[in-house]
This record gives sequence, structure tokens and C-alpha cells, in this order.
Amino acid sequence: MEITAKITKSLRKEDATSDWWIIDAEGKTLGRLATQVARLIRGKHKPWFTPHVDCGDFVIVINAEKIVLHGKRADQKEYFHYTGYPGGGRFQSFKNVISQKPEFAIQHAVRGMLPKTKLGNKMVHKLKVCAGSNHPHAAQSPKLYDLPY
Repeated sequence: MEITAKITKSLRKEDATSDWWIIDAEGKTLGRLATQVARLIRGKHKPWFTPHVDCGDFVIVINAEKIVLHGKRADQKEYFHYTGYPGGGRFQSFKNVISQKPEFAIQHAVRGMLPKTKLGNKMVHKLKVCAGSNHPHAAQSPKLYDLPY
């Protein structure tokens, strides 16, 4: 009787290929959108996902100013920034962030869902967020990604 060993294939960074996806954020919930975007950037949707290799895709999110939060969450959510000085804690409300920099809310949510390592820092650069419906990445011919919900 012959025993064959099962070998786990591991992807090398030279063999990884990246696609470009475009996601419309209009009317989508922030957290649900961010989980799908982080999944695409990390590459977990691919059958050859390897945790220590950047095998994910590029993601363009358009209409960032039309993202929604349900219930009282839009009034209660705050972003915290520490300046480094004593008493230097700064808070900004979600509504204020969306009116000033709508890209920040999505970038902040997705960054929190990526690994906190050097690889995660490289992965976050694969996220491109645009406030309106126009984006400067038409040359990459991105494909429309339909969210499952």
C-alpha cells in the first residue's frame, strides 16, 4: 500500500497577480463595506491565499460621502486622535468627518481590519477611495464588484 503525502502549496510574491475592483459605496453600511474591501485587499477570496504574502487585489471605492450608519450610530460614533502632548486628545464626530474628509472614514475602517504588521502597511496602499463617482484609475480597467448584500 502506497501512502502519498498531501502537500500544501504556498504562493510566492513573484507568482501573485492583482486585479482591480471598483465598489460603489452609495447607501452601503460602513462596517459591512469595510469587511468586504479588507477581504479583497488581503486576498482571502482567492483559492491560493497565503497569509505571509501580499496576494490581494486593488480596490477603488467611489461615492464615499454617501456611506451610511444605521440607527443612532451616526450621531454617537467619534474618531479619536492623540497629538502626543498632555491633554492632547482630539475627538471628531462621524458627521463632521464625512462632511470634511469622506475618504477618511472608509480608510480608517479598512485599516483596522488589516494586519498590524509591515505587510498590512503595504496592503493598505492598495485601497483607493474617492469622495465622488469619478476616479483617476480608468487606465487599470477595474471590474465592478457586487457586494453580496
